[in-house]
Amino acid sequence: MSTELQLPRAVRIFVSFVALLRANRFAVAPEQTTAFLTAIALLGPRMLEDIKQSALATLAPPPDRRATFDRLFDLHFRGSEAIAHAEDGEDDETVRLQEEGRGEEEPLLSDEANESGLIAARTEALVERRFAQLSTTDALWRLAREAPRRLPRRRGHRRMRARRGPFADLRRTLRDSVRSDGEILRLGHMKRRQRPRKVLLLIDVSGSMKSRTEENMKFAHALVQAAPNVEVFTFGTRLTRVTRALRLKRREQALNAAAHLVSDWDGGTRIGDALQAFLAVPRFGGYARGAAVIIVSDGLERGATDALRDAVAKLSRRAWRLSWLTPLATGPGFRPQTEALVAIERFVDDLVDGGSSASIVAHVLALGRRAA
Repeated sequence: MSTELQLPRAVRIFVSFVALLRANRFAVAPEQTTAFLTAIALLGPRMLEDIKQSALATLAPPPDRRATFDRLFDLHFRGSEAIAHAEDGEDDETVRLQEEGRGEEEPLLSDEANESGLIAARTEALVERRFAQLSTTDALWRLAREAPRRLPRRRGHRRMRARRGPFADLRRTLRDSVRSDGEILRLGHMKRRQRPRKVLLLIDVSGSMKSRTEENMKFAHALVQAAPNVEVFTFGTRLTRVTRALRLKRREQALNAAAHLVSDWDGGTRIGDALQAFLAVPRFGGYARGAAVIIVSDGLERGATDALRDAVAKLSRRAWRLSWLTPLATGPGFRPQTEALVAIERFVDDLVDGGSSASIVAHVLALGRRAA
């Protein structure tokens, strides 16, 4: 008989929470689990806050991972209620784009706006999205396996020993000279360490990208798990940072957490306004400086292309390399036909196929061959 079946039914939810913490790389000793259950028994909690305080006191999450601990607690004990936003409850991770030029235009209802997802719309439609059980494709396995050595890197400021290099290792040279009575027989060399380059991923979750949203979010989670310096944002009619949610190890939990953060799934398309909003927030704009910036969008912009062109131009000046991945690019000889893609073509380094996970992964892994 399994251990779980031997536990009293009332205890299983608390023990499974400890198992969830361990699955997400929290160090919890068996003694801490026993102390957690004892604290709950002593308190006789009447509300979830009592259980949370018991967990904090006995399971002792590290201060730098407190936010992850809180999110796991909410997902486990409260389900979707804890992370769902209030009616006007955007936090500092979400930027709502300003409505301009709407006039007397009647807003579309979220349950009847762009149901097919085949057209680009400007109107905001707030939709909750749920992700089903997700399987891992070969492309994502390849990304997890090859990303640590193939993602782009940059030269750091710190130095390391090397057989050849532009810098002399005086400390090592003088130490070796002691063995040869003060004579320098060999000059030590040093070179700069290679560090992972930042990666910024911006994903279009509007209605025209509806068929690709789930696969793109799976790719984003795999990339966050495989590389240390990745930031992920979604945009449609709002700009939302989902990096924190995607850092959860289990994909189903991570994507469900992201689903509750993003409220503009399958809604309108306002790419230019979203990128302008991204650059207007100093904390967000700093993520792009010296980074490999990847925008996954079809480029079907319903607003004025001036805002899009200006935003992409500014973004390209900050980024190390700017790649625009669109499902419309079906081959190596692709030439943009839409007004928006024509406007931004000269500012992007790559305008390539983003219509499948395999093509996206192949392009991201190929970035490491670019000059640092």
